[in-house]
Amino acid sequence: MASPQLHPTTIAAVRERADIVDVVSEHVVLKKRGREFVGLCPFHEDKSPSMTVSPAKQLYYCFSCGAGGHSIKFLMELQQSSFTDVVLQLAQRYQVPVQTLSSGQQDRLRQQLSHQESLHRVLALAAGWFQTNLQQAQGQAALAYLRQRGLSGAAMEQFRLGYAPDSWDDLLHHLGQVEGVTALQLEAAGLAVPRQGGEGHYDRFRQRLMIPIRDKQGRVVGFGGRSLDGREPKYLNSPETAVFEKGKILFGLDMAAGPIHKADLAVVVEGYFDVIALHSAGVRNSVAALGTALSSWQIKQLCRASTSKRIVLNFDGDRAGARATQRAIQEVEQLALQGQVELRVFPLPPGQDPDDYLQQHGSDAYGQHLAAAPLWLDWQIEQELQDCDLSRTDHFQRAMRSMVELLGKLPPTAVRSRYMHQVAERLAGGQARLALDLEEDLRQQVRGQRWHGRSSRHAPPGEASARATAEGRILQLYLLCPSYRLVIRRVLRQRDLEDFAIAAHRRLWAAITTVEHQHLAPMDEQWSRQVSSDPAGCSEQIAQGVTSLDLPPLLMDHLSAEEAIDLQPQLTALLQPSEIVQVELEQPLPTLKAAAAKLEGQRSERRRRHLLEAWRAQPIVTTEHCIAALLEQEAAEPPATTSKSPNDPKTVAEDKIQALYTKGNEDALRLQELYYIERRHLAALDQERCGASGD
Repeated sequence: MASPQLHPTTIAAVRERADIVDVVSEHVVLKKRGREFVGLCPFHEDKSPSMTVSPAKQLYYCFSCGAGGHSIKFLMELQQSSFTDVVLQLAQRYQVPVQTLSSGQQDRLRQQLSHQESLHRVLALAAGWFQTNLQQAQGQAALAYLRQRGLSGAAMEQFRLGYAPDSWDDLLHHLGQVEGVTALQLEAAGLAVPRQGGEGHYDRFRQRLMIPIRDKQGRVVGFGGRSLDGREPKYLNSPETAVFEKGKILFGLDMAAGPIHKADLAVVVEGYFDVIALHSAGVRNSVAALGTALSSWQIKQLCRASTSKRIVLNFDGDRAGARATQRAIQEVEQLALQGQVELRVFPLPPGQDPDDYLQQHGSDAYGQHLAAAPLWLDWQIEQELQDCDLSRTDHFQRAMRSMVELLGKLPPTAVRSRYMHQVAERLAGGQARLALDLEEDLRQQVRGQRWHGRSSRHAPPGEASARATAEGRILQLYLLCPSYRLVIRRVLRQRDLEDFAIAAHRRLWAAITTVEHQHLAPMDEQWSRQVSSDPAGCSEQIAQGVTSLDLPPLLMDHLSAEEAIDLQPQLTALLQPSEIVQVELEQPLPTLKAAAAKLEGQRSERRRRHLLEAWRAQPIVTTEHCIAALLEQEAAEPPATTSKSPNDPKTVAEDKIQALYTKGNEDALRLQELYYIERRHLAALDQERCGASGD
C-alpha cells in the first residue's frame, strides 16, 4: 500500500516541534560542549565522540563519516524508514495533527511549488538587472547617495544594491524581451502594477534605490525601494506575494544567522541601511524587522539562532522608535517574563538611528554601548519616569500607577524585590526615609491592591484573625500572668487599646473590670480611678489586690447563665493555651509588646488607607491650570503703572504660579504629608513587633 501524501503544513509543524537534541538523545548519549552537544556517531564504529548536535541550527553532523541533517533524516537513516513513516512517528510523539493530500491537492501543491519557483526566478532576474543599472550612467545619482552614506563597494555587492530607473516600463520591457517573463508573472512577483481603466502594466519601482529582501536561504523574495527624488513614500516595499510575507522575513538573516550563533546575540534594528551599516562596521549579528513589530515567527527564528536566546532592540532615537520598541516588547514580554528570552534595549540619542550613531561615534563605541544595553524593564521604567516632574502631585500619582502596573507583571521573586527597591529610590529623589515608605507601598500595591487602597469598610484578608489573636493573647496574659496586670492596663491605656474590637473579648474585658471593682472597691474607694487613669501610680494595697485575684472562677460566678454559655468557648480557649502559646506566655513583656504593637499597627493601617483614599480623591490643580488662572487674573486687573521692579518679571511670575499651585493643592499636600507620617509610624510599629517577637 502506498504511503499517504502528507500536507506541507504537517511536515513543517513536525520539523518545527521535533527538537534535534531531544530526538538524537533518545538514541545517543550526548554531552554538552560549549553551545553544542557531542556523542558517538551511530552510523559507523565510533570510539571517540565525533558527532556534533547543534540546537541553534537544529542539525547533526559527524566529522568522521560525514552523516548529517535534521531530525527527520536522523531517524530515517537510523531506522531505515521512509520519510513519511518518520514524519508520522514524530507527529504522534509531538501531537501534531496529520493532514494528507488528495490527488487533486497533490496537483495543486505541485502547481504552487512550480509557481513559487517561477517567482524566485523572476525576482532574481530583477535583482540582477537593478544591480547592473547602479553601475550605469543612469544610476550615478543612486551610487553617489550610497557613497555619501559611507558604503563601500563591497557592502553594495554583498547586499546586491541596485537602481530602478525613472521609467514606467523599463523592467517590463527588459525581462519580457530578454528573459521571456510575462507582465502577469511580474505582477505576481510584486514588480508590476496593472493600469487602472485600461490594459497593460507599469513598473512598481521607479527612480528608487533598490534593496533586495532575501529569505533565510538567500533567495530574493521582495524589494525595498528608497525614493531618490523626494517622492512619497520614502520607502516603498514589495506587496505580500506567494513567496513574501513581511511577518516571516527578517532583513539580513541569511547573512546574520551564523554571526548570531557565534556571538550568541541578535541585534534588531528598524531599517535596511541600519543593517547594512552595522554589517559594514563588523556587527554582523544584526537584522531588521521590515518596519513592522516583531512577530512571533520572527522571534522564534532569532531564538533558534541564539543558544542563550539574547535579543537587543536598537531602534531609532525618536518617539516613533520608542513606540516601535514598546510594540516589540509587547510581542516578547511573556517569553522575557518566563525567562525564555533575555531581552535588552539599546537606546540611542534623540534623533539618531544606528547608522547615524556609527558615523558619529564609531563601531568601538557602538560595541561598548551594546554590551551595556539595559534590560527591557529598566528601559521601560526610564521611559515612564523621564518626563515626570515628581515634585508635582499629579505626576507623582501617575508615576506610581504606571510603576505598579509595570512591576505587577513580574513574578514574586528576588528580581521583583530588586526593582521595587530601585523604583522607590528613584521616586524618593534621594530621601532615604521616603524611599522606605514608597518601597513598602509598591510592595502592597503590586500584591493586588489598587493604588487608592481597599474600601475602609472591608479589612484585608487575615486582618480580623490577626486582631483576634493579638487581643486573645493580651487577655491570656491578664488572666494567667497576674503579676503583669497593672503593666497590661498601663500599656492598653497609653496606646488607647482598651476598647477591644472582637465582641466576645470586649464582653470578657468588661466582666473582668466589673469583678475587680466588686472585690477591690471595699479596699479603696478610689481604686477604679487609680487603675484606669494611672495604673503605675496605684497604691501598694491596690496593686497587691489586683494581682492576687483568682479571676477565672470569679468570672464564671459573675457571668449570667446565658453569658456563661456564650463566652464559655472563648474563656476555655484562653485558659487552656496550646504548647506554642505557653512558650510565648513564659515571656510576658515581649509577648505583650508584640500583641499591642500588632493592634496599634492595624489601627494605623486603617488610618493610612483612609488618608490614601482621601488623598487620591482630591482634585489636582496642575501647573497648566495655575498659569491659565494667573493670565485671567492679570487680564482682569487694570494695567500697573510703569515702575522698575527689583525682581525679575520671570521670577515674579514663577513665584505667583507656585503660590497658586500650593494653595490649590493645599488639601492634597496636607493629606499626602499625613499619609507618609502614618506610614513611618506603621513601619516603626512593625519593627517594634518584630523585635518583641524575635522575628
